[in-house]
Amino acid sequence: MAENAYVLDTSAWLTLMEDEPGAEDVQKLLERTGPPDGPVVLSSFMSYMEVTYITLQERDEAEARARLSLMDSLPVLRVESDRALAFRAATLKARYRLSLADAWIAALALEAHATLVHKDPEFDSVRELTSVLRLRSKSEVEDNR
Repeated sequence: MAENAYVLDTSAWLTLMEDEPGAEDVQKLLERTGPPDGPVVLSSFMSYMEVTYITLQERDEAEARARLSLMDSLPVLRVESDRALAFRAATLKARYRLSLADAWIAALALEAHATLVHKDPEFDSVRELTSVLRLRSKSEVEDNR
């Protein structure tokens, strides 16, 4: 994968969808995406599942489907699993304090040599393994007021 690659974590997707602090950073990244010189933006199949179940819990099915349609319409490559990615995710899950979904997402960033875009403190445990772009959280914005 190109050095100019990014992986959107579920928290980055939700930041964009809910217009939280950091949404403008995700938007700018997506606006730059594509040939000839723009970055490649990837997202794990796990982020699609997480956005769906979180939206179903907090809102409703219509909103979950609308969010999936939005995800599909943006210049982001959805990455499914394969044997190498599954093994990398399992290794991360065994060695670090990561949820199962976050292990898959971090594994994709590692396999793609990509920068992981997130605001999830759980990824702090693997930040020495891959480059990260940590989005500002709501509490960090409030603390700076």
